[in-house]
Amino acid sequence: MKRILSFVSLFFLSLPLWAQEATQEVADTTIDEQINETVEPFANFITSVIFVSFKFNDDLSIPIVLIWLVFGALIFTFYFRFINIRGFKTAIDIVRGKYSDPDEEGEVSHFQALTTALSGTVGLGNIAGVALAISAGGPGATVWMIIAGILGMSTKFVECTLGVKYRQIDKNGTVHGGPMYYLRQGFADLKMVIGGQEKSYSTFGKVLAFIFAVACVGGSFGGGNMFQSNQATKLFAQELGKMDITYFEQNKWAFGVIMAILVAVVIIGGIKSIAKVTDKIVPFMCGLYVLAALAVLGSHFTDIPAAFGTIISSAFTLDPKAIGGGIMGALLVGVQRAAFSNEAGVGSAPIAHSAVKTEYPASEGIVALLEPFIDTVVICTMTALVIVITGEYLNFAGSSSTEVGVRLTSDAFKSVFPWFPFVLMIAVVLFAFSTMISWSYYGLQAWEYLFGKGKAAEYTYKAIFCIFVVIGSSAEMKNVVNFSDAMIFTMCFPNIFGLYFLAPVVRNELKLYVDKIGASLNVRKV
Repeated sequence: MKRILSFVSLFFLSLPLWAQEATQEVADTTIDEQINETVEPFANFITSVIFVSFKFNDDLSIPIVLIWLVFGALIFTFYFRFINIRGFKTAIDIVRGKYSDPDEEGEVSHFQALTTALSGTVGLGNIAGVALAISAGGPGATVWMIIAGILGMSTKFVECTLGVKYRQIDKNGTVHGGPMYYLRQGFADLKMVIGGQEKSYSTFGKVLAFIFAVACVGGSFGGGNMFQSNQATKLFAQELGKMDITYFEQNKWAFGVIMAILVAVVIIGGIKSIAKVTDKIVPFMCGLYVLAALAVLGSHFTDIPAAFGTIISSAFTLDPKAIGGGIMGALLVGVQRAAFSNEAGVGSAPIAHSAVKTEYPASEGIVALLEPFIDTVVICTMTALVIVITGEYLNFAGSSSTEVGVRLTSDAFKSVFPWFPFVLMIAVVLFAFSTMISWSYYGLQAWEYLFGKGKAAEYTYKAIFCIFVVIGSSAEMKNVVNFSDAMIFTMCFPNIFGLYFLAPVVRNELKLYVDKIGASLNVRKV
C-alpha cells in the first residue's frame, strides 16, 4: 500500500503541469517540450533496446522483437500439429455454446471473453497499419500479413490456455489471471535434478512475471490508452472542423474528458461490465467496417480478380525496384504489421480470456485462436483489398508515416463514398474506446499483481487510467507514447520464453479437453 501511495503522490504532484497544458495553448508546446526533454533519453534507450533491428539494406530492416514473435508462432504451429487449422471448427462450436456450461467457474462466457480480447486488438492497426504495410511494402504485403495472422493463431491458443490453467479465483468469484500468474506458478511447478537434488524454477518465474507486469502497466497507460485517445481526438476534431465546428480542435481536452467519463462508467464495473459493452461494440464496429468494405468491393466487383492477381504477384516478385523492394520488402512489412496488429505472443489476451466460465483451460485456448483470424485474416484483408482495388496506394508508394496510413485508407473508401470519412471517424472512436476499456483491465490485473488486491489499489489505478485519457487527447507526447509502445512489446519477451517451457502443459490440457468433448484433433498427452 505504501508503494501505491508513493506512486500516487508523485503522479498528482505533476498534475498542475498537465492541467496547465490542457488549458493554455502557448504553454502546451512549452510543457510538451519539457516533458519530452525529460523523458526522451530514457524513452530512446528503452525503444532502441526493444526495437533493435537487423538491417538488410538502406530501406529494409526487421526488429528482433518481430523475429521473436514470428519464430514462436512457427514453433507452436508445428508443436501442436497445426492446431490453428484443425481447431477452427471446434472454436466456432465452443463460441456458439455447444460445449458450454453456464454454472462453471468464471465471470464471462466464451463469446464475451473473445470480444473483450478482440476489442483490445481490433483498432488503428486494422486501418492505418494495413495501409502503411501496402504503401511501404506494396500490395504483396497482404499475403504475408495473412500468413503471419494464421501462424499467430497457434500462439494465442498456447498463451490463453495457460491463462485459464493458472488463473486465481478469489472468494468473491473474481478472476485474476494472465502471464504474471502462469509464469510464476508454471515455473514453480517445473522441476529439474541438479547435483542429485530436485530444484524448481520458482525464482526465475517470479522475475519473468515481475518484468511482464511492469511492462503491462506501462503499456496500458500509453499504447493502450494515450495513443488511442490521441488518435480518436485528432480524427474527431478534424472531421468536425470540416463542418465548421472548431470547438474540439481548440479544446481537445474537452473530448478527452468525455471519453474519460465514458471509460470510467464502463471500467468501474470490472470485467463483467467491460464484457457486456464489448460483446455489443465489437460485433457492431467490425460489422460496420466490413459492410463498408464490402460495399466498396461490390462497386468494383469486376476488378476483384485483377486485385487478387496484383496482390499475389507482388508478394513473390523478385524485382528489387518494385514497391517495397520486391518479395523481401513485402514479406518483412506484411509480417511486421500483422504481428503488431493481432498482438499474438504479447500476453495481453490471456488476461481477458482467463475470466471465462470453463473447467477446461484448452477450451478457451481454442476459442482464442479465432482472434488473429478475425483481426488479421478478415478485417486487415478487407482493408487491403479496398486499398488495392481502388488503386489509391499508388499515390502513397514508399511512405512510412502512420498519418499517411490513416489518410490512405480514408481516401480509398472516399473514392467510392465521399461521406466515408465521417463513418471512419465513428469507427476510429469506437475502436479507440473499446481498446481503452480492454487495456484498462489488462493494466489493472498487472497493477494488482504488483501492489496487491483490494479496493484502494483498484480505484487508484482506474483513476490514474482515466486521467491519462484526458492527457492523451490534449497532449503531443511522442516520446511517452513510443516508450509505452516499447513497454507493450517488452511483454512478449518473458511471455514467449515462458510458453516454450510450458508448452507440454498445454498439450496435456488439450488432450483432456479433446477426450471430454469427443473431438478428433489428433493430440497426444505427454
